[in-house]
Amino acid sequence: MPKDKREIFKEDILPIDLYTKNRKSIRKNIVELKKDRRVPLGPYATFYFESYETMLAQVQEMLYIEKGGDEQLKDELAAYNPLVPDGKELTATLMFEIDNPVSRAAFLGKVGGIEKEVFMKVEGEKIKAIPEEDVDRTSAEGKASSVQFIHFKFTDEQIAKFKNTSEVEIGIDHSEYSHTTKLGSATVKSLIADFI
Repeated sequence: MPKDKREIFKEDILPIDLYTKNRKSIRKNIVELKKDRRVPLGPYATFYFESYETMLAQVQEMLYIEKGGDEQLKDELAAYNPLVPDGKELTATLMFEIDNPVSRAAFLGKVGGIEKEVFMKVEGEKIKAIPEEDVDRTSAEGKASSVQFIHFKFTDEQIAKFKNTSEVEIGIDHSEYSHTTKLGSATVKSLIADFI
């Protein structure tokens, strides 16, 4: 990630004709980048760690698909800029992926508030995730959304630890879904680039 890029601006966006011309290679590069930033957890959850590049690609793709121009661009920047890591955090899209709609509804109906039970451990020190506050991701009836946006806020000491260890875990500690997994070295290396 470019160290100086913490926000996407209008001037970062390729004109639609240029994006269209280069879309195949841009998307190929993003798929390659995302490979080390995808972390499955248990049977249904997958974390997709975001960056300036992944969010820029998302904005470009939305503009390409919907062709809404400058008016749409304002909305896309408002939606995706909060997920660009600020240099002292990691951000992720957490998805619960269940193909069967009946099973998916039953599962999501049991895991309300799950977004508040996500954590990362760096050398045994727990860092609780903070859900994105754009919308409430658990309904009043206790049904969780299948897509959650989360932030892991780090202190300077925790960042230093993260950069110098191979002991990083991610987990969910919900009564209906409790799993942890260790991050692979390629993932840790990729995420280190998100810090200042």
